[in-house]
Amino acid sequence: MSLKSYFETHRGFGVLSTADKEGRVDSAIYSRPHIMEDGTIALIMNDRLSHHNLQSNPRAAYLFREAGEGYKGKRFFLTKIREEMDSEQLKALKRRNYPQQKEYQGPKFLVFFRIDQELPLIGPGDETD
Repeated sequence: MSLKSYFETHRGFGVLSTADKEGRVDSAIYSRPHIMEDGTIALIMNDRLSHHNLQSNPRAAYLFREAGEGYKGKRFFLTKIREEMDSEQLKALKRRNYPQQKEYQGPKFLVFFRIDQELPLIGPGDETD
């Protein structure tokens, strides 16, 4: 199954972990990533700590846990390759609004990542990776 199909058919939640240039780690809840035609993934980010960390350290990890019982999902080791601020592509990809939360008023970024490695949520994955 392609990653695009996987994320279109599986619900759950994601956690993006980043670190600043000093190695101080942050983790934050993120929705499912957008899978681009070139195989990169993209996340929509507010100008907060995760985005700030990526300015000095392009490496990140994204964990996706599928909804339901058990521990199914995927882990990705990522490298940021570029970003766009408040672009038309970002607006087209935005999936939802959260009416119970006050809308963030700052800039939004569409951040693109190269997938360096993909592993299952639990276990080491294929030893040849």
